[in-house]
Amino acid sequence: MTAQQLNPNGSNSVLCQLIAQQITNSPNQRITFAGYMDLALYHPQQGYYSTKAVTIGAQGDFFTSPHLGADFGELLAEQFVDMWRSVGQPSPFTLVEMGAGQGLLATDILQYLQQQYPDFLQAIEYVVVEKSPTLRLQQQQRLRSQSHLTASLSVRWCTWEEIPPDSIVGCCFSNELVDAFPVHQVVLTEGELQEVYVTLTSSPSAPDTMQFAEVLGELSTPQLREYFDWLGIPLLSGNYPEGYRTEVNLAALSWLKTVADRLQQGYLLTIDYGYPATRYYNPGRSEGTLQCYYQHSYHNNPYFYVGYQDITAHVDFTALERQGDRCGLQQVGLIQQGLFLMALGLGDRIAALSHTDLSQPGESLQALLARREALHALASPMGLGNFNVLIQSKGLGTSEQQKTLRGLSL
Repeated sequence: MTAQQLNPNGSNSVLCQLIAQQITNSPNQRITFAGYMDLALYHPQQGYYSTKAVTIGAQGDFFTSPHLGADFGELLAEQFVDMWRSVGQPSPFTLVEMGAGQGLLATDILQYLQQQYPDFLQAIEYVVVEKSPTLRLQQQQRLRSQSHLTASLSVRWCTWEEIPPDSIVGCCFSNELVDAFPVHQVVLTEGELQEVYVTLTSSPSAPDTMQFAEVLGELSTPQLREYFDWLGIPLLSGNYPEGYRTEVNLAALSWLKTVADRLQQGYLLTIDYGYPATRYYNPGRSEGTLQCYYQHSYHNNPYFYVGYQDITAHVDFTALERQGDRCGLQQVGLIQQGLFLMALGLGDRIAALSHTDLSQPGESLQALLARREALHALASPMGLGNFNVLIQSKGLGTSEQQKTLRGLSL
């Protein structure tokens, strides 16, 4: 197991000390890796997503589909219109964006609806559930600057606790949210499943300096072993190599239950990168999927740049599907993002670029090429186009269930 300095160069020293204090005050002077990841990303004052350290976009640590232009949000808006019509055009129709980043996606969706579907816009209540105070402020500033939108539109920020059970008629959606939930890490050792914990140890070269270190111990919860039994993944069958290491995202299961409990009628739409369980927990994927992102470079050491880098793991989509079944959701469809966006009109947008009149004011070859590159990137099977789009539903009638959503029509 690796060990890193408590305050390695480039880390948030205050956050490191807070994590160290948590470790010191915990039984056996250790915390689960999930606990460490939660503090590193979501500590209310010092975590990556809670400070100005989080930078998203071309100049930041990573970018998402909305950073490639308004098309992603506009195509999602087409799907929301289709959903609204599929359930009989209720008013209000609540769009709940979970983890709204810098507010780009919300702005693109709402501006497009104002231009193309004003009747739908009038029916919308837009709700943002955002854990990060820094990002919530950015979202509020961005959306409130769009006075032509917010003057006649209900946009509010709230927690799940403030949303009553069975109260949402509409669609709850997220883009690259679940991959950032804290994950437990487990290791197969001598035919037994053990959990990765984070502790403190002294540095051999500097005895007065403490380091974060990983140690193995018994599972912190029986849910971890039950998780693999539930998915039918035979980790203890002898087919997995000694030292096999992977992740379990129990937080994703809790999150999905929370969303399902609040949804009365409508859809849950989840976009993220990941695999079905059989691919995720393939014996050949012996180091798991954990990745860290810092200034558009990535590596797999979560003890560098503590508080200043993103930490993510791929999403187990089989687990989301089965948890949906347990929580009263119906499976509507699972499709790659590229195909989903093509069904919503991405191909038409790419084709239309070839007919753009560059003699018109505001049009340039450079802008045309940049937009074409962005549109292709959204569908690229080597990148964003390979993300998964999972749609689940609740409370739909038989005729509504039989309708094929536009994004799944390919």
